Amino acid sequence: MVRAYRDSDRQQMIQLLAAMRVHLAGLKSIDKGRDTESAELELDEYLERSYPIFVHEEDKKLLGYLLCRVDDNVVWAESLYVQPENRRQGVGSALYEEAERLAREKGCETVYNWVHPNNQATLEFLKGRGYTVLNLIEIRKPYDREDLREKIPVGPNEFDY
Repeated sequence: MVRAYRDSDRQQMIQLLAAMRVHLAGLKSIDKGRDTESAELELDEYLERSYPIFVHEEDKKLLGYLLCRVDDNVVWAESLYVQPENRRQGVGSALYEEAERLAREKGCETVYNWVHPNNQATLEFLKGRGYTVLNLIEIRKPYDREDLREKIPVGPNEFDY
């Protein structure tokens, strides 16, 4: 069942956020342990900003979440995470339907997404939902001692990742 986040979800949500950060670090080949303190601060920030959070619950266990940000009437999928053992079972799709419903409610035709360029699973998930338009690219200078291991082609350009 997909529903809005409740205060009673707090501890499970913190664990999911921490797992998501480990997953994102892994996309950059960074071995990172679960940091529940940072996840708790992150959750508090989202709640303070009144970001819509949807969770998928079964038998009192959160299987995943989708956190949205609404700027003006534009809905951004800030963070989507499904427990690895529950992937490819419709959990992400059910969560995403809530973001799309929210976008329609706000008068928008789409949900906007930031995705790591090597996050193949999320890219395939979004393409399967009809998200195929490359909207913009975030570009920055490398951080000191950043270990950039990949090259990502975009049109005739190649970028470090």
